[in-house]
Amino acid sequence: MIQTYSSTIRRKEMEAVLTCMVDEKIGPGEMNQRLTQTYRELSGCDGCVALRSPSVALEYALKAISLPKESGIMISALAPFWQFAAIEKLGYKPVVLDVDMETSLVTVEKVQEGIKCGGRLLILHETMGILPSIKDFLELDIPVIEDISQSALSFYPLEEGEERKPLPSEESSSGEKNESEGELQEPKGKRAGSYGVYSILGMEDQDIVTAGGGAVLIAPCRKEWIVLKNLIQQAPSTDIMPDMNAALAFVELKEFARNEKVRRELFTLYSRSIMAGKHKTFIREKDFGSTIYSFPLLLNSGFKDVKSYGMHKGIEVKLAFEKSVIAVKNEEYSSQCMNASSIALRCALFPLYPRLGQKDVARIVKVLSSLP
Repeated sequence: MIQTYSSTIRRKEMEAVLTCMVDEKIGPGEMNQRLTQTYRELSGCDGCVALRSPSVALEYALKAISLPKESGIMISALAPFWQFAAIEKLGYKPVVLDVDMETSLVTVEKVQEGIKCGGRLLILHETMGILPSIKDFLELDIPVIEDISQSALSFYPLEEGEERKPLPSEESSSGEKNESEGELQEPKGKRAGSYGVYSILGMEDQDIVTAGGGAVLIAPCRKEWIVLKNLIQQAPSTDIMPDMNAALAFVELKEFARNEKVRRELFTLYSRSIMAGKHKTFIREKDFGSTIYSFPLLLNSGFKDVKSYGMHKGIEVKLAFEKSVIAVKNEEYSSQCMNASSIALRCALFPLYPRLGQKDVARIVKVLSSLP
């Protein structure tokens, strides 16, 4: 059976974690620092910190922003449910927003409605690696926290007259390419996570980069980094990502370009295979900076039939948003989030990850082209 998800953990990742275990360096330490340093070099952010979970990262971001308790925090109905749970646990009010059917993203119009309902901050979930028109959200003059757990190292196009400063990784490059790590596409704009007041890169088991559990909290600009740095200096060690997890995430970041190249090739194959069918995937800028998280297919027929068909062919097919806010809170929010509710019920996720062999890929393509 070809599984829907895979973290694509190879020998390098295993050796990095094993080294931490052999050296008995499993708590927060050197690998945590190497992870954050690597992310700074790849993204150009002023500072970041690796923490135990996305929920902990959100807690520190809200502390740094000094958002008053009981304020409304706007989230996508298709965002992972941890956002809703963490917002309530931290003493804030979730304001759940509907999404656009063609992109799966929240719209500026929905955020404007959310503001009228008491929303004071937006967590912008870049669903399935698809990037929104970020400037439109920033013009609303409310704090924005980007969730780049599925869009890591993608990039927004530059606006007219806007310049991109060279990344530290570009300035320090010797011009030699490490073939095992691949080469990140040179960004024609700013990396995802560069526009929010803070940004969260979740590293859970099904995120695009995994630590097996944890998150990197990112401060794109110096002003916000100074505030966050002061908070982190007082943080208990139980809030900081252990080196065992950081070692895995460190190698995953270093291997990101190699893995993303394969994901893009698979996405192109899958997209061609559904062109003559009645099902479709979400709209994205194919020739620009979106990250390929997986292959979501918005079905024109029942999910159970497609799942059964896939299982019969040895392919596991899952609902793309089975752990989302709308999936858990459907009774409460379905009437006001009709698009999200519809997507959650009929958006299937097919296996797309670098570890797939040619025979597996051929089988998936054949199934996609012949779905009921």
